[in-house]
Amino acid sequence: MGRATGMGGFFFRSKEPKVLADWYLKHFGIAKSDGMPWLTEAGMTVFAPFKADSDYFPARSQFMINLRVEGINEIILGLEGDGTKVKRLPDDQYGIFAHCEDPEGTPIEIWQPLP
Repeated sequence: MGRATGMGGFFFRSKEPKVLADWYLKHFGIAKSDGMPWLTEAGMTVFAPFKADSDYFPARSQFMINLRVEGINEIILGLEGDGTKVKRLPDDQYGIFAHCEDPEGTPIEIWQPLP
């Protein structure tokens, strides 16, 4: 039987694709894929449907992007410096977490796994 071997991409609509792509590049180093894909590092990826009434991320959104990062404190400072509201979550057994939204309101979870 076949199986998925990883995430191949994440495609979504945007009111201003260039502005949003520039924001993701500036804050997370993710370059828009127009011929050159973003090469990610190997690591844990969580695929988790949540209950429809979950309050872990805003109910107005069907999904939340989780970005595995390094240098989470520097990323948070950069986001806050540009006026993005960031909510730091309590550290837990999986690492350090924070929530924010991109300029178009897409929920993002920033996650730095423990070493």
